[in-house]
Amino acid sequence: MNYNSAQKRVKELKSFYKNCMWFGIVALFIFFRRLMKSGDLSQSIFNGSIILTVWGIILAVKAVKLFVFDAEWENEIIEEELKKTKKPINF
Repeated sequence: MNYNSAQKRVKELKSFYKNCMWFGIVALFIFFRRLMKSGDLSQSIFNGSIILTVWGIILAVKAVKLFVFDAEWENEIIEEELKKTKKPINF
């Protein structure tokens, strides 16, 4: 991995961790706000928030992109495709 791609990956990781931190803060805020309004803990836990659901899906997609389909995976797939030999079709 060269310096530029490593620097890009570090920026992406930093952005992802910041988003996770903000997600946690907002989730706690929404949870405690609902807890204070309803007073019932079981009611607050199982009431979903559409904002948190969408935000969680976006974070999950970013996590898969960062940790599963990273630059190393992409390079491996490119190398595998280059190694394949294509034989011409004889008519």
